[in-house]
Amino acid sequence: MNLHEVNRGIQKHKKKQRVGRGSGSGHGKTSGRGHKGQGQLAGWTMHAAFEGGQMPLYRRIPKRGFNNQWALQVKVVNVGDINESFEAGTEVTPELLAQAVKGRYDVLKVLGDGDVTKKFKISAHRFSKSAVEKIKAAGGEIVILPGTAPVVKGVKRAKPKTEKK
Repeated sequence: MNLHEVNRGIQKHKKKQRVGRGSGSGHGKTSGRGHKGQGQLAGWTMHAAFEGGQMPLYRRIPKRGFNNQWALQVKVVNVGDINESFEAGTEVTPELLAQAVKGRYDVLKVLGDGDVTKKFKISAHRFSKSAVEKIKAAGGEIVILPGTAPVVKGVKRAKPKTEKK
């Protein structure tokens, strides 16, 4: 194959295959559905995980534990990493840490692994006890950010009272 032959035969808009148009088309009579069997009739679709009657993979594999799909995604940052990444006197916010912490998260937690030798003002949603001790021992301060407000069900808001004339 040569470089000028790479795109030969590729069609951008391929025509739909017309089935059931006679034996000369190669897709006549049974229209590519074969003889008999449940797949011969119109409107039949196979289940996505169907494996021909064999026990499907999702049933063969054991399941363990519980995965809470509504749980908050917590990302952690160690104080040692903050100490290395930022200069003294910096106000460290989740926006600044977004470059260091890859991926999406709902809550940012600062852990106490490593040493703090510089003075920081660190804003995060959660702090471990050891992180708080190390930050304050270095002369820094912490700011605990509020999390998302919980959804309260079954409580109706009071309607504003209107005076009747």
